[in-house]
This record gives sequence, structure tokens and C-alpha cells, in this order.
Amino acid sequence: MPLQQTNPTQTSAWTNLEKLRQEEVGLNIKDLFESDPNRAAKYSREWEDFFVDFSKNRITENTLAGLVRLAEEMSLSDAIAKFFEGDVINQTEGRAVLHTALRARRSETILHQGKNVVEEVYAVKEKIASFCDSIIGGTWLGYSGKPFTDVVNIGIGGSDLGPYMVTEALKYYRNHLNLHFVSNIDGDHVHEHLKRLNPETTLFIIVSKSFTTQETLGNAATIKNWFLQTAVEKEIPKHFVAVSSNVSKALEFGIAEANIFPMWDWVGGRFSLWSAVGLSIALGVGYANYEQLLDGANAMDTHFRETDFENNLPVLTALLTVWYNNFLGAETEAIIPYTQYLHRFSAYLQQGFMESNGKRVDRAGFPVDYQTGTVIWGEPGTNAQHAFFQLMHQGTKLIPTDFIGFRKSLHGDEEHHDKLMANFFAQTEALMNGKSKEEAEMELRESNTSPEMIEALLPFKVFPGNNPTTTILIEKLTPHSLGALIAMYEHKIFVQGVLWNIFSFDQWGVELGKQLATTILEEIQSQTAGSHDTSTNQLINKFLAK
Repeated sequence: MPLQQTNPTQTSAWTNLEKLRQEEVGLNIKDLFESDPNRAAKYSREWEDFFVDFSKNRITENTLAGLVRLAEEMSLSDAIAKFFEGDVINQTEGRAVLHTALRARRSETILHQGKNVVEEVYAVKEKIASFCDSIIGGTWLGYSGKPFTDVVNIGIGGSDLGPYMVTEALKYYRNHLNLHFVSNIDGDHVHEHLKRLNPETTLFIIVSKSFTTQETLGNAATIKNWFLQTAVEKEIPKHFVAVSSNVSKALEFGIAEANIFPMWDWVGGRFSLWSAVGLSIALGVGYANYEQLLDGANAMDTHFRETDFENNLPVLTALLTVWYNNFLGAETEAIIPYTQYLHRFSAYLQQGFMESNGKRVDRAGFPVDYQTGTVIWGEPGTNAQHAFFQLMHQGTKLIPTDFIGFRKSLHGDEEHHDKLMANFFAQTEALMNGKSKEEAEMELRESNTSPEMIEALLPFKVFPGNNPTTTILIEKLTPHSLGALIAMYEHKIFVQGVLWNIFSFDQWGVELGKQLATTILEEIQSQTAGSHDTSTNQLINKFLAK
């Protein structure tokens, strides 16, 4: 059954939230703490080793109750049930959305078209485990009889962003294999990787569901030609494997059928790292750690599916987005992890959120008259503090921000970790409290600044504060906790889509540029610009004149 179609702005909950917005327009987070000594505890939630503090947000009990009511009126419970039960909720593409099945327990039954997909998933997982054992253990050898030292993942979008982000996040757990990720069709990108590789000891994974993706197949062809400068065609099956649903195309490339790992159409690319797309993850950190990643995601799936809205982490975080985006006018959300291991986490979530919820029509196909997807961005702290935090502290934008930190460091350097976490806690406090004119003036007086300079500098020293943050404090960065964290944000994406009455799992907006690029490539190769607007024709002709 498809998802229900309800315009959120026509619900009584939305009308009530509009009234609350008008009543709470001058709400100051600092004042809320002063009026309620129990606020921190009241707006914090614990789950496994996650501690999530929502208290530094511009919300009251009335706000939270109103947002929960909106979720109820938008039939969120029904949508969650359909999501997990394999209903065709990706309606425009006629597909179920079952990436949660990829991390399900073996004992679970998840039906798709009458077939238990969990059995298929575990068959592929066993194949992945066996393959990883042979590559990591050195029993699978290259054409010259040497074990592999390097693995190159060739993909783009979710086939690159997910595995790359996770292998960087779990670098502490990596084995001896060197991982490389080739995605951009930019030839300089692929050649920079190739000049560091030895064809005798390099394994290549081509990740493309259709095995027709222009960027992926272009890079794969370049790499294959490079490989054949020192090897012969019959050695390709020893060095190239594929993750694809197009077996015939992979075979045509020269990959052995036994070395093709399947993909399913009920897994969207941006949610595919849990599938065989994560082969590079399993190779890089070992299959046991990859299983722990899946287990963490499964634990979050259970929490999301079974927990009431008031205590449900993905639901609560999504409700906050709706509050800021649709009622307080915030258009962006920052995600700041305080660990360098998560340096690709925000970029990974950019695709997840913006490709999913960047939609302008509702589920009935009508243009929406309210805001949908937000712009997602961020970088690791403390680097981010020396880059864009100036805008957050003293700029004119409302930027709700997630701060992600860990109680324990992986290498055990407490001195460094204490400094890192001191900044982590200080920034959320500073964003909330700011610095008043009186406080700034006192600081200047205490530094023996002249009255004339105080008067001149004072406006620049004031921080308005009242900037909302959510703090996610986790015990330690492990494969399990990372899996849970990723799944939490995945489910947040889903909840937002339900509340905005849009389809989160199609991506038609990606297609137009691809279609035009195919046409223009033919024109470039034939040295003749076609029928475009005058600007595009001018640019193509300028390029052809090189």
C-alpha cells in the first residue's frame, strides 16, 4: 500500500504550530534554562551508549507536543510500518525501500513480492565474508602470484560516498590493505591514483547497479587499459570484481560471473553501503567489523520502529528540522563531528538528505507551498571553529547545528581529547549564551581599554546567542556506534519526507543533467555544437577552440 497523501499545512497540528510560533517568536534558550532547572534532563534522551541533549533548542513542552501531534496527523506510525514491511513507498519508481533488510537479523522475515529477502541478503553476506577472507588472508593472488596490497573502489554517488566515509571513519580498525576511491570522471583524478598503484597487487571493485553509469564505466575502462599494459585479458578476473545487477554487462567487461556481487532494486544508491556496495568496507576493516556496523544499524532500526515518538531519536531530530525549517525560517543545518575520523560524514549526509528531500511536488504530484529539504553542510571540529563558526556566532543566519562527540578517544591520548572536548562543550554553550553588551564592556574595561576604544569596539564584541544546537555524545567511535549513528540520520530523512508529504526515495532531479551531458559529449566528439541557448553554445565553441 502506498503512503497516505496529506498536505501538512492543512492539518490542525500545523495550524497550532503556527500559533505557537507567533507566541514564542521572542523565545530565548537561555531564559528557558533559567525558568526550568530541570530543562537539561527533561530534554535529553539515552539509548545504548548514545546520550542526546535537545535542551539547547528553541522549544518548549508545547512545541514538542505540537510537533508530535503533527507526526500523528501525518500518519507517521503507518508510514513506518509500511517502510519496514516492504510496501512500495518509492511510488514513482514502483519500488519498495528495504535497505533495513540488509542489516536485519537472520531470524527475521521480510517479504518482498512474497519472497523472504533476508535469505538472499545472507547468501550474499556469506559470499562477501568468504571473498574478504581470501583477499585479506592472502590466499587469493594476483596474476604474478603476489597477494593484494591495494583495493580500488570505482563508483560514484552512494557507491562512493558511503564506503569512503565509513572506511575513513573506521580507519583505526583498518588492516594492511590500502583503500582508494575513484569517482570523478575527471581524468586527473583517476591518473593520480594509478601512478601510486602496482597492477600486480591491486584489486579493483566496479560498483554500478546498471553497469552503465558514465563516470564509473569511464573510469573502469581507463583503469582496465592501464592494467592491460602489463597484464593480459585472461588475468582480468583475478583483479576485477563487480557489484551490479547487470550481469551480462559485467561479463562483457571481462569479470568472472563468480566475482559479480548482486544489487537489488529495492535498495537506493544513497542507502547502499549496507549491501555488497560495502565490499570495500568489509575488505578494509575485516568482515567481523563490517558485521558490527550492520548490527549497530539494526539496533537503531529496532529503536526507530518500536519507540514512542517522544523518545525516538530519529523522530525527535526530524521534528526539530520541521520546526526550524517550516516555522522559524532556517534553510540550512550544520553537522559538526568532533573527530577527524568523521571528516566525510557531513558530505555523505549531504547526499542522503538533499537527494532524498530536495523535492518541489508532493506525493500527489502537486507543487508544494511550503519548504521541504534543508541544505546540509559541515566539517569536523575544531577545524570548523576556525572556518565558518564566525557566521554561526555573529552572522544573520539561523543555523540549527548537531554536535557529535565521543567520551573516549581511540588512541587514548587524554590530553588531546580533553582539549577537543573542552571545545565541543564550549561551543554549544557559547552559541546558546552569546555575550551581552554588558559582558563585552566589562571585558574591555578589565583589559584596560580606553573609554574611546570601548565605545568604538563594543558593537563588534557582542554575540547575540540563542543559536540552537543538539548534542550527541557517544561512548566511543566503534563500528557498532557508527552503524547506529548513520541509521539514525537515515531514519530522520524518512520522517522528514513523511511530514512533508513527499517521496524521499526517488531522484529524478539527477537525470536531466545526465541526459544533456550525453548529448553534449556527442557534440564535443564530433566537434560541432548543437542547438542550445546562446550561452551554452558559446561555451562549447570556446572549449572546442582549445
